[in-house]
Amino acid sequence: MLIKKKIDLVILAGGKGSRIKKHLKGYPKPMLKFNKKYFLNYILKKTCTYNFEKVYILTRFKSDIIYKKFHNKIFNFIKIICVKERKEMGTGGALYNIKKRVNDFILINGDTLFDINYDYLIKSLKKGKIGTVALVKNFKQQSKKLNTLSLKNGLIKYDKNSRFMNGGVYYFKKNFLRLINNKKISLENDILPNLIKKKRINGKIFSNFFIDIGSKVSLRIAPKIIKKNFKRPAAFLDRDGVINYDFGYVHEIKKFKFKKGVLKGLKHLSKKNYYIFIVTNQAGIGKNIFTLKKFNKLHLQLKSFFIKRGIHISDVQYSPYHINAKILKFKKNSDFRKPGNLMIKNIFKNWDINLKKSFMIGDKRTDYLAAKKSNLKFYYPKDNFFKQIAKTI
Repeated sequence: MLIKKKIDLVILAGGKGSRIKKHLKGYPKPMLKFNKKYFLNYILKKTCTYNFEKVYILTRFKSDIIYKKFHNKIFNFIKIICVKERKEMGTGGALYNIKKRVNDFILINGDTLFDINYDYLIKSLKKGKIGTVALVKNFKQQSKKLNTLSLKNGLIKYDKNSRFMNGGVYYFKKNFLRLINNKKISLENDILPNLIKKKRINGKIFSNFFIDIGSKVSLRIAPKIIKKNFKRPAAFLDRDGVINYDFGYVHEIKKFKFKKGVLKGLKHLSKKNYYIFIVTNQAGIGKNIFTLKKFNKLHLQLKSFFIKRGIHISDVQYSPYHINAKILKFKKNSDFRKPGNLMIKNIFKNWDINLKKSFMIGDKRTDYLAAKKSNLKFYYPKDNFFKQIAKTI
């Protein structure tokens, strides 16, 4: 499971998109916009709720566009690293550039959204196998890449009458990369068929949301169905005083004590398909009481703790600003600090939120004012967080 060992995420984003070239307008496929958001943003928002060690984006076509937007950026406490392919190597050969850099890894296509639980895929890997593939119902894809697959005793086999195809999401052990040489080769047409033949690959069937934007038909329907799947209600939560007891500038896991019913309540929100956003003033950073590094460390520890319990935090927005800050760049009034609502506005901009069903819980008047400016229903915390959540939603 992701929570027990280091696992990386690798995104294949180097293709030219030949089938939809005229619709790309010079952009790589993952940088197409749907509902004013990059397709790659949708991928990263979904994947970075997990605690991957690092995310590698493998680029080639118009790579500078992806580099400028994502290289060395941080998504939900995970660093994004873009890697440029100097010559065309195919979907298999592209992995050569990270051969010595990654741990065991999840591999996904940059033009596909398959909204599965990665832990389930990882658990499906059978002993002695080198990798496992997520299968999805065949939606009459024109592509011939592994689109007639079935399972027998968990192993993938070819079946011309099969209803399932490759979903473009894989989990590979690190030793899979021993098969990758510095030459052009296709993962789907060369490497995987050979591994299937040798019975070294197993699979798992998922019925979750799936879309491949590599065809004209998919492009036409993508904005509507992506929004339908990803527009969800959200819980906006202050941290200290709502999730944990506020002992003053809490910045270490040993001093982080959950309030009554919090874990059960957060899990309930996750089960009900709510986005969970933490929106927190952290003036202790600006006042040099604790460092940003310590803040990040705490939240990475919390992220692992939450994932183990089936809780996925969608994003954490924090404000280090304060008029009395000791660190000069944080010494100012800022609308990122509540009662300002720029942290909430950032979330509105980058996520598809069902505002009518969303709400905020905070323990201070500044939280109330930030929620009011954002047209969010607001509640002060009750004694039992789970009971409050169950009643609210």
